[in-house]
Amino acid sequence: MILGIEFVEGSESSVIVKREGKTYLVDLASRTVREVEGGPAPPRAPAKAATQPLGAQAVASAPQPQKKADEKVYEAGDDFVFSLPTGRRLDRHGVYVNFNHRFAFNTAFTGKARGHVLSGLDDYALASFGFRFGLTKNASLGIYRSPSVIGRPIQLTAGYHFLDEHDGGPFNGEVRFSVEGQNDFSKNFTADFEGIFSRSLTRHAQIYFVPTVSVQNRPLVPPQRLIENPWPNLPGFNTFAVGFGASVDIRPTIALVAEVIPTFVNGRDLGIHRPPYSFGIQKKIFKHAFTFGFSNSPGTTVSQRAATRATLLGDPSADKPSGLFVAFDLMRQLH
Repeated sequence: MILGIEFVEGSESSVIVKREGKTYLVDLASRTVREVEGGPAPPRAPAKAATQPLGAQAVASAPQPQKKADEKVYEAGDDFVFSLPTGRRLDRHGVYVNFNHRFAFNTAFTGKARGHVLSGLDDYALASFGFRFGLTKNASLGIYRSPSVIGRPIQLTAGYHFLDEHDGGPFNGEVRFSVEGQNDFSKNFTADFEGIFSRSLTRHAQIYFVPTVSVQNRPLVPPQRLIENPWPNLPGFNTFAVGFGASVDIRPTIALVAEVIPTFVNGRDLGIHRPPYSFGIQKKIFKHAFTFGFSNSPGTTVSQRAATRATLLGDPSADKPSGLFVAFDLMRQLH
């Protein structure tokens, strides 16, 4: 006891004060003082932690390995690299909205008066949008729709995130199952099975690997601009495609992104002669991301992202580098 003050064992907010032969219990948390009869119980031996050497205390207070691991994990700014999913884990009960625009009917770098038409931004865009919901920490649901000119498909998705670098895993892993139906989910159905894998190279870069099996995949056909025209019944083919992507931060909130999605099985049956690819620059800030770049792939659903504008326009040369067009994505977390 020092200066008539004694600490109460097991308490972080109470002390005993002895003054003029009386004993008082002082509760610092509630700011109360009360007199107690008799003295306190004899103090026990100091707590084990207090007798530990300074080195042991330093080890006990050192950051846990989880925090060190987090420092090396890349934080993807969007749900997509461009059309390829990043597979980032959603917040539990988080709500996310995605808007994707593809100006596929006009090229960005070739043709006349590119400046006057803003490299194709003046032209018609294929605008798609969707919502994703974090059902639990690892499970998610999603709904997505693309416009009438490419079949007005609606896509329903369920995913499960089974591995994450934030938890000490060697990479991130997610499996997803989705069903697409054209003409507002009424015909030409396709079932998709995805494995979404990513790995951080440093906290500034991440690579992506996305094998995808599509059952009864449908080819893109020339645009159907008249809504009253019935959407044709299209043949289905089972396909296997693999997406490769990368995202590299060049500034804390700016990243360069790129992807390519070759189809290895039955691509020719869908009219795919060259793999689709996209690249651009991404600005990411709290719960928002905007990606602007160039692509030769007009589709953004799981099955349609492997097709190119050559099939859409009926022009075998339209997916060459000269056929690149402007594209952009916008993501926002609503909750």
